[in-house]
Amino acid sequence: MRAALRRLFSRKTIGKDAVSGIVLGIEAVPDGLAAGLLAGLNPLAGLYAYLFGMVGATFVTSSTFMAVQATGAMALIVSDSDLQSRADPDRALYTLAIMTGIVMIIAGLLGGGRLVRFVPTAVMTGFVTAVGVNIVLGQLSNFTGFASQGANRLTKLFDLLVHIPQWSIASVAVGLVVVGLIHLFRLTPVGSLGLVIAVVLGSGMAVLLNVWLADPVLLLDDIVEVPAGLPAPVLPNLEDVVFLLIPAFSLAFVGVIQGAAVGAGLPTPGGKPADTSRDFVGQGAGNIVSGLFQGMPVGGSMSGSSLVVAAGAKTRLVFIVAGGVMALLILTASDLVGHVAMPALAGLLIVIGIGAIKPSRIYSVVKSGPLPAAIMAVTFGLTLVVPLQYAVLVGVGLGIILFVAQQSNQVRVRQVHVLDGGRMRESTPPPTIAAGEIVILQPYGSLFFASAPVFEHQLPAVSRKSKGAVVIIRLRGTDQIGLSLIEVLRRFAHDLRDADAELKLVISEQQVLDQVLLSGLADELGPGNVYRSTEWIGETVRRAYADALEQQRRG
Repeated sequence: MRAALRRLFSRKTIGKDAVSGIVLGIEAVPDGLAAGLLAGLNPLAGLYAYLFGMVGATFVTSSTFMAVQATGAMALIVSDSDLQSRADPDRALYTLAIMTGIVMIIAGLLGGGRLVRFVPTAVMTGFVTAVGVNIVLGQLSNFTGFASQGANRLTKLFDLLVHIPQWSIASVAVGLVVVGLIHLFRLTPVGSLGLVIAVVLGSGMAVLLNVWLADPVLLLDDIVEVPAGLPAPVLPNLEDVVFLLIPAFSLAFVGVIQGAAVGAGLPTPGGKPADTSRDFVGQGAGNIVSGLFQGMPVGGSMSGSSLVVAAGAKTRLVFIVAGGVMALLILTASDLVGHVAMPALAGLLIVIGIGAIKPSRIYSVVKSGPLPAAIMAVTFGLTLVVPLQYAVLVGVGLGIILFVAQQSNQVRVRQVHVLDGGRMRESTPPPTIAAGEIVILQPYGSLFFASAPVFEHQLPAVSRKSKGAVVIIRLRGTDQIGLSLIEVLRRFAHDLRDADAELKLVISEQQVLDQVLLSGLADELGPGNVYRSTEWIGETVRRAYADALEQQRRG
């Protein structure tokens, strides 16, 4: 423990951690408010989530520099969760954060981080791209000062375009100034603090305009009272648990994906790979702390994590410093925070949303084939038109379909030739089994139910001219086969038997052998036609080949 504290408070690193923490803490204030605004409820919930979620996860995550904050994708799921229909929407939000944390911790302890590898790039590209578009569409009302109506963001966009004359010129001006300043500051040494400066200048412009305008620009104070203090802890509302189950699971899924991206994309001291499951547990802890202190759900943030690394952070102390800076600003500058202009936050979010759209990734998926491109397009479309918590679950289903399709199409069958001296070589199988021929077939790939038709299609055809032939199928490296594969082998054996030919099986795994025995296939093949491989590679298949030669000599 003492060694860990010494590393954390080392004189060599504390200076850089302090500077990085100050940068993150200042930048997190407008970012947190923007995340809360994106969620469609109290913007302060985003601010508190940045503070308490970040600090709550600091010493639990495996990734040293993982900033656990409210993210755009998670905020959109919250926005689509219909929390306004609950008796106490704010408390339902806090309950959702705590439930998300519980789901994350349980999944992390069960090793759920391994599930990341099953999420195809096509699904994530479609989802992330649609999230970027949704962030932009979701902020157009705040950007223009016109409260558009509609069943979803696309219909609200149409309503917004129809009512252009009713847009607030002052709001649009403030939003455009902020967007322009953000891009301008990116060209200067100011770096990420340019986001803060842009929002401050845009909000100052809105305050000045409100002195003269009859239709003022909306400020944070107009929506919610910004307290001059930190929030008191609250307990979850158990009556909302069932209603919030699907959003909680969707948020947990998005959280693990985002956290895995942070863990894989950022360095760790010593170069040790991050433990994805432990990162999942850490994000869960951050969610519970966030929910208890009136914050919204949080997850691993690539932008926040990249910021502290770029600023020179050396240890986890950076997040404690950032939390202290945020708490100090909330305690001493609540009046200034209340003057943040809503179009300024909308401009910040629009820049973030556009940045999430990566044309190069979209092009890469399109080039990978029609099926991944179709999966990406469907995920993108659903994420735009249906509530995000359901779109996430559909995306998971599409990912499973794509995985099964890819695995089933990767099956290929090769012919093995036994040469003089025991050497073996492979070639393409013949289209038809010839009379008196001994053909050894070796399937490669995952032999499960979905691959059965592909495997059967690649088997050579059996005809009346196949009389006296022997086919040896070598199932080496196959852990298990399902009933579908057994039925394929049974039909193939039946066709060979009708042609007065024979099928032999060489099996390496006991589980596969048990399946063949229990299904009755071994009895149908006849005694001596099922071989169990030894530890010597090629020995058993050569023995089966020799037995086939001997049978033909005797026949």
